[in-house]
Amino acid sequence: MTARPANAHQARLLRLLRDGGPNSRAQLGDQVDLSRSKLAVEVDRLLETELVVADGLAASRGGRRSHNIRLNPHLRFLGVDIGATSVDVAVTNAELEILGHINQPMDVREGPVAVFEQVLSMAAKLRASGLAEGFDGAGIGVPGPVRFPEGIPVAPPIMPGWDGFPVREALSQDLGCPVMVDNDVNLMAMGEQHAGVARTVHDFLVVKIGTGIGCGIVVGGEVYRGTTGSAGDIGHIQAVPDGRPCACGNRGCLEAHFSGAALARDATEAAEQRLSPELASRLEANGTLGAADVAAAAAAGDATALELIREGGNRTGQVIAGLVSFFNPGLVVIGGGVTGLGHTLLAAIRTQVYRQSLPLATGNLPIVLGELGPTAGVIGAARLISDHLFSPA
Repeated sequence: MTARPANAHQARLLRLLRDGGPNSRAQLGDQVDLSRSKLAVEVDRLLETELVVADGLAASRGGRRSHNIRLNPHLRFLGVDIGATSVDVAVTNAELEILGHINQPMDVREGPVAVFEQVLSMAAKLRASGLAEGFDGAGIGVPGPVRFPEGIPVAPPIMPGWDGFPVREALSQDLGCPVMVDNDVNLMAMGEQHAGVARTVHDFLVVKIGTGIGCGIVVGGEVYRGTTGSAGDIGHIQAVPDGRPCACGNRGCLEAHFSGAALARDATEAAEQRLSPELASRLEANGTLGAADVAAAAAAGDATALELIREGGNRTGQVIAGLVSFFNPGLVVIGGGVTGLGHTLLAAIRTQVYRQSLPLATGNLPIVLGELGPTAGVIGAARLISDHLFSPA
């Protein structure tokens, strides 16, 4: 993809076609503030760039039938969602529909060179399957703070060896296309906004509970990243005064007390102390414990597992209650690997938020699990790069 929209009107038309699918000139005209003649000029210019193509006749609205317009069906975006313990890679079309998706285990602590070798191998596998001859752009999510304009991670607590690594520049050279990089929870928020539970909400929070904890903040339909890109780093808000040491160097952070890693540690300790027969048998069988084991033990009625989930949900809910009082969102979405703990976790979070925040903020506030699961991040990554490419050069 070499062409870019020449002005804001063309960019608006491209995003309408991305989000709404093929549309007629007449229907596009209903959504943009352009005269019929000016709209015709802009659409014709987009057709010349081959960013859009004609797509048959639209349904009659009386008079001469209009032609449908759609984004070029050959456009391909690569979405990459790097987590602490796994990576998801997907190919989408221009409307951000997933055409192919691969998930593989991976340890982000192996460093950027090893991780990106795996990412490139997965992308090559998708390309070889015939889904794409090449990529017109790629969006990358990483589990740590990102200096957004440059696409560079900055002092990420759970990503040793990544500080200052030029992710955007390095991957752009390897993939041969434009690349944009963001924090993984921001991309999860963009995914849920595009195709998930937040489709009709303009101001919302997405809290991702995985190996770490982060929050995507969407204001007026746009992700808010803060002055330096670190907005939403709620895993390092103090939840327990003088509590456990955290990877960031402080004590008592929410992430140190409830995250995938903290839950695995607490479950293992409970199993070793024989406080939970269910967790003890799972530890003996598998050698390790994770959130999925706690979820299974809780489903079997194990009291210790249920208490671990409730305690973590209470602490997370306390932090989210503060965010709700400050931000007054229209929706809170809970996502990430730990959401396999399900409605026990959600109930604990809701209880704390509804108890601690003022009724004016919580009276009509849904707190829900995300709809898209592991695809939220890759859809958000594709959305990120398309936002960049569908803006004036």
